[in-house]
Formats: sequence, C-alpha cells, structure tokens
Amino acid sequence: MQQQKQNQAQNQPVFQTPPQVITGKDLTYVMDMLSWNLLGMKKAHFMANQCQDPEIKTVIEKACQMHESHYKRIINHISGQQTMNNQSQAGLQN
Repeated sequence: MQQQKQNQAQNQPVFQTPPQVITGKDLTYVMDMLSWNLLGMKKAHFMANQCQDPEIKTVIEKACQMHESHYKRIINHISGQQTMNNQSQAGLQN
C-alpha cells in the first residue's frame, strides 16, 4: 500500500513554475485560508477586548495582527496575480 502511494507520487509531474490556472480545489483552499485567518482575527480581537491582564492582552493583540497580516498577504497575492493576468491578456489582444 505504501509503495503504491510512493509510485503515484513519483509519477506526478513536477512544475518548475506554477500553472496560470487556478483549479476549483485550489480556489476552495484559498477561500478556506481567508476564512480561517478572518475568524482567527475576529476571535483574537474579541478576546483582547475582554482581557483584563495587559500582558496577555498584548500577546492576543499580536495574534490578531498576525492573522490580519496573513489575510492581507493572501488578498494582495491574489490581486497581484489578477493584475498580471489582465496585463498578459491585454498583451495578447494587441
């Protein structure tokens, strides 16, 4: 069984550059990542506001900032890819 999995992994192509197309499965995973980070950000923000201990509040606020940073990074990456795709499509039309 394990050898069969290894053979399947060895037969899969290795991409040097990622494909220009996003699959439905990829899109679902990206949406999940955004949801996880947004939820983490909301929960951390709520808990920081409820917290009485300043040290703990600071740590929770850092967690909130981390989730916000990850969320924005994903959005920026998607936006950058969209811009590049639009530019390459415009170049093909000329």
